[in-house]
Parts: sequence; C-alpha cells; structure tokens
Amino acid sequence: MKRTMKKTLVLVSALLVAMLVLAGCNVSVNVVPKADEGGDPAEGAEDVTLTVFAAASLTETMEEIGNIYSEAHPDVKLIYNFDSSGTLKTQIEEGAECDIFISAAQKQMDGLSGYIDEITRRDLLENKVVLAVPEGNPKGIKSYEDMVGHLNDKDILLAMGNEDVPVGQYTQKIFEYFGLSEEALAKDSLITYGSNVKEVTTQVSEAAVDCGIVYSTDAFSAGLEAVDTATEEMCGRVTYPAAVLKDAGHPDEAKAFLDYLGTDEAGAVFESVGFTCLK
Repeated sequence: MKRTMKKTLVLVSALLVAMLVLAGCNVSVNVVPKADEGGDPAEGAEDVTLTVFAAASLTETMEEIGNIYSEAHPDVKLIYNFDSSGTLKTQIEEGAECDIFISAAQKQMDGLSGYIDEITRRDLLENKVVLAVPEGNPKGIKSYEDMVGHLNDKDILLAMGNEDVPVGQYTQKIFEYFGLSEEALAKDSLITYGSNVKEVTTQVSEAAVDCGIVYSTDAFSAGLEAVDTATEEMCGRVTYPAAVLKDAGHPDEAKAFLDYLGTDEAGAVFESVGFTCLK
C-alpha cells in the first residue's frame, strides 16, 4: 500500500513539473489537416481564378488550350469571356473584372492603353480575312471580285461584322479597296450584320446569306468553304495583340498564362485551325 502511494506521488510530482515548464514557454504545434478520402494530404492553398477576355474568333482554340493548361496547373481556374473585341474593350472600360485581354485587332488594344500593363503586351497571332460561302455555293462566287460584281448587280446578300467589330472594320477596308459604298449597300438591303464574327459565320453556315466575310480560322472551324483570301493591301495585317491588365487580381499567374500562349504547345493548337503564331 505504501509503495503504491509513493509511486502515485512521484507521478503527480512529475506531472506538476511538466505543467510548470510548459507554462513558462510558448509552444507551437503544427496541425496537418486530414485529407478527404481520395484527396491530397493537405490542400491549404486556394485556387487562383484568371478571367480572360478574348476575341470571339478564339473561342475553340482558347477552350482547348485552357483544358491542356489546367491539367498541368490544377490550381489555376480559367474563366473566359468571348465576344467582339470592341464589346470586350467597352466592358473593361466600364470596370469589368479582367486579367488578360486578347484582341482581334490593334485598335481595341490601343484604346485600352491606360488599362493594360504595356510591358506584357505582345503580338500573339496572325489571321486572314476570307470570303466564305454556304454549302454548295449557290451563287457560284469564286472571289472578292465576283462578290463585288454581284453586289453591283444587287443580286446577293452579304454578311459582315458591325463597325465596332474588327472583322467588320477589315470588311470596310475591303469595300474601300474596291470602291464600294457600305451606306449604299445597306440602303439596298444587300448586307446584313453580326455583332461578332461568330454571328457572321453562323449566317453563312445556315445559308441565310450568299456569302460572308470572316476570319480564315472561323471558316475552318465551321467547315465553310473559303473561296478567296484578302491581301494585306486590301485590309491590312490581321494581328492579335494580348496583354495583362494593370489591375489583374493575380498578375504573376496571368503573366505565366500569357507566356504559355506563346509556347510551341499552345501554338500547335492555334496553328491547327489556321492561325500563324508570332514569336
């Protein structure tokens, strides 16, 4: 009995000493959260979300590239906003959240000089402006010259982009090159408009028009026949500038993704539909 009590007193004394030692020290304990079944051991870092505003003509390629990028960077979530470059420019000016802007023309990017990080700006891609026709090409249009002849004869309907849409602005230059009056064509109901290149492409695909002026890549993606390609003399060079916004929520991650768009891996996707990558 005495031996038992003595052993108990020793244990109690040891416990009291330990408590006093701990009371005089700052003790830090790292707790590693348990993983959910099938999950990673510790998922402490939050995912990064990047919002990318891109010209409508980039829809298919950017979605494919986004899937590839996400496999290698599962912590980066990409949110896309595809529309005409003019519409996207206006949204940015009005305060829309955006990390990266990719325009289908220099004009819209130039207009955002106060919003973009100029150091990150780069010419990413080059495209071509083509004359596309619906399946079967009912009017037998073979070239821009044929288009001009039919418009002068007032016997076709042409689809083009609005004046604030890059593809529409390129079309206006083609009209100027051939001496056509857009105002006269509209008055004679010979042209219809699309708010972005995808809408123009859809009108041609559905044979709602006899022909339409779109990008080479959109004609390819839609399976349309492109009967002629505009030269640089006709409409200028079609380049796609890209830049990170000054107020990007995650500028480092945004710059990393923009750099990735210039890699051979991303370039293979762009080139598969007809873009030319600019280094």
